[in-house]
Amino acid sequence: MKINYNVSAIIANAALSVNEKRYNVSSERLSTGYKVNHAKENPSGIAIAKRMNAQLRGLEHANQNASTAISVVSTAEGALTEMQAMVQRMNELAVQAANGPKTDDDRAAIQAEIKELKEELNRMMTDTEFNGKKLLNGDCDLKGYSDVNGISVGYYSDEVPVAEYSLTVSTPLNRDEEGNIDLQEGDVTLLMDGSETAFPADASISYYGDKVTITAPGEFEVNFYVSDAFEAEGINDVTLDLTGMGAMTVQIGANEGQVLDIRIPEVSLRTLGVENVDISTEEGAQEAIELTKQANSFISSVRARIGAYENRLEHTESSIDITTENVTSAFSRLMDTDMAEEMTEYSNQQVLNQAGISILTQANQRPSEMLQLLQ
Repeated sequence: MKINYNVSAIIANAALSVNEKRYNVSSERLSTGYKVNHAKENPSGIAIAKRMNAQLRGLEHANQNASTAISVVSTAEGALTEMQAMVQRMNELAVQAANGPKTDDDRAAIQAEIKELKEELNRMMTDTEFNGKKLLNGDCDLKGYSDVNGISVGYYSDEVPVAEYSLTVSTPLNRDEEGNIDLQEGDVTLLMDGSETAFPADASISYYGDKVTITAPGEFEVNFYVSDAFEAEGINDVTLDLTGMGAMTVQIGANEGQVLDIRIPEVSLRTLGVENVDISTEEGAQEAIELTKQANSFISSVRARIGAYENRLEHTESSIDITTENVTSAFSRLMDTDMAEEMTEYSNQQVLNQAGISILTQANQRPSEMLQLLQ
């Protein structure tokens, strides 16, 4: 028996220190609800959990992005519904004006309504927007450019490879009786020599006024417009640069590259083909019937595209919800405290602490008891 070193107290104190640390860990887990609060407790687990947490936060915002995109396309679709109704009304007026018994005065009165409908179509094209972003003026469509003034790219399909395409436009430009550009067969020649700037060898060309449409099998379609400024350039060779960029990009995932490009073509009097509709004569009314029919078909195709986007985005939202649910479950398994199990551990450590304190107290009393041997 010794009094210089109280070995019993040292042993009791060491055990009490270990129990105290476990007690503190258990208290922290119960307080925070997490079973991993420090990297030292589970280095690999906390690394995985933090990545999962970052993904969860990203998915939360991706879900919001998808909801916003649905609102965007719904706004565009609502405007197109009214534009299609106006085009249909123009068709009805054209049919009415094409009737032989109508006088020129009658047709002039009908043309007044046509004029107002065209102005409203143009206003809706420029004024339809979401959060300040215009939707129907072509800002949300793929962009294309030409290297010659007076040639403007109107539209090209998703199936058109990104590249520069060469062609030749003949001058002087053909014109109709009213002096408007009226391109004819042979006015445009395509480069089809198999180079990177070549159109498909089986491409065909169609014309309507100043609009040129180039199509090929596989839904390949490009259209562009020719204006008076082109003739003033004195250049015939043209290069169209189809960039494949410009669509409205929606981030629908938590990681880079998880995006959806939404294309909303320009829906204007020019792209609808009703810019020069004039039913003040019977011949003009007959032509307007076909023009409004084509415009109606164009709007239907744009609405179909937008409807497909909306359906896809709704499925995207559902997919994100399911992914969020599964990732949250995995994160919970890594990080969340099992409260029942941890409470059992906490109670056990509490009892051990009390026992350790009691033993340490008794061990500290032993040196004074040894002094009785000296009496």
